[in-house]
Amino acid sequence: MPVPIPRQRAIPAAEGGQAHAAPPHDTTAPAHEGNSTTGYNSTTSATGYNNSSNGSSNGSGLSLLVIEDDPAGSLSVPELLDSAGKPIRIRTARNLTEAERLLTDDVHCILLDLALPAPGTAEGDEDELVALKHVLRLAPRHAVLALTANDDSEQGAEAVRVGAQDYLFRDELDARLLSRAIRYAVERKRADAAQRQLTESRLRAQENARLERGLLPTPLLEGSPLRFAARYRPGRSRALLGGDFYDTVRTPDGSVHVMIGDVCGHGPDEAALGVELRIAWRALTFAGLCGDELLSTLQKVLEHERADDEIFATLCTVDIAPDGRRAGLCLAGHPSPLIAREGRLAELLPYEDGGPALGLLPRARWPRRQVELGGKWSLMLYTDGLIEGRVGQGTQRLGQEGMVDMVRRQIAAGLQGDELLEAAMNEVRDLNGGDLTDDVAVLLLDRAPGSR
Repeated sequence: MPVPIPRQRAIPAAEGGQAHAAPPHDTTAPAHEGNSTTGYNSTTSATGYNNSSNGSSNGSGLSLLVIEDDPAGSLSVPELLDSAGKPIRIRTARNLTEAERLLTDDVHCILLDLALPAPGTAEGDEDELVALKHVLRLAPRHAVLALTANDDSEQGAEAVRVGAQDYLFRDELDARLLSRAIRYAVERKRADAAQRQLTESRLRAQENARLERGLLPTPLLEGSPLRFAARYRPGRSRALLGGDFYDTVRTPDGSVHVMIGDVCGHGPDEAALGVELRIAWRALTFAGLCGDELLSTLQKVLEHERADDEIFATLCTVDIAPDGRRAGLCLAGHPSPLIAREGRLAELLPYEDGGPALGLLPRARWPRRQVELGGKWSLMLYTDGLIEGRVGQGTQRLGQEGMVDMVRRQIAAGLQGDELLEAAMNEVRDLNGGDLTDDVAVLLLDRAPGSR
């Protein structure tokens, strides 16, 4: 079966920006939309579509796709100008198959004759808007004007309810009315799209807030002399939170347990998995588990809940004794915490005995190392986003050594608690030359002056 050739609506020479219309046999006229010039009306030539695929030499102005089957030629589309006085370019399709071929990105508005039959509809079909529904599915981002019979305002109103931006009466078309209707339809479609994006942004913000409450909870430290501070800053590449999470709780025996972790990847699935791991850690900690037993159980949770087998999570846990002077440290592929003791330079806790990230090895072990904290100290746990930022314009990363030097300077300047974390986050961002690519979570526990 031969493929229908789209027609081009004749446009007066003045509209096309030409002093005189080119004759029908002008062999210099270029091809349009991948068809030869013989596929268009004889009145379409150099003036028919402004000699370019987008309708003008500079790509500006509006364009209209008319979809109607009018063998008698009773439908007359007048000369149209946009609000800037530029001609509105017009294409014509005799059916929806042709319309699909002509519906390119440079089309701004569609004028659809509601009497046009849709593919696959039988004669006498009760749904008078089947063609409109087909066009709306075909062109969800385009403005649509419905063309209805002169005495059928009810059908026009129903077309708007279904999704058209406006409707027009077939026998009342004139240049002023149609030009205004096209501009209105295009702007209304843009406004609808902007409103939809705003709604989606609000929903994402609400989702972020729910995820954040799950990833970054309020610490349970009632009765503990330790002071707690934390900061979270999302990376610039996402609208949603990533997989960074942390938690801190005090158990009935007076021990304080703190953890920080990072699920590889970004997005709602990773964030949800981080929430599950954090909640599982809190429940297992209150149940009395710690060290290898706790991490082995968390690995089972991850293996059952992750979307695919390549997802893993790094984790650092610290269990601080009731007297606050000793702690047990477990590392699962996570960077070691930094400790600043009274009278000593800040340094990293030992990391040689760490185990692999959760989810990498099915029968992995995670040794629990005992460390001496001292009488007065600050302990900082962080995710790798803090140390993976760049330093200057080159490829050098801050790294753990750079972070240690930075924190030493800030402590020497008298910073502590929230001020220390805020200064560290800001300096890392400044060194990177802007927002970090990855999420950053940092928390700080201080054994306050005067504590036993």
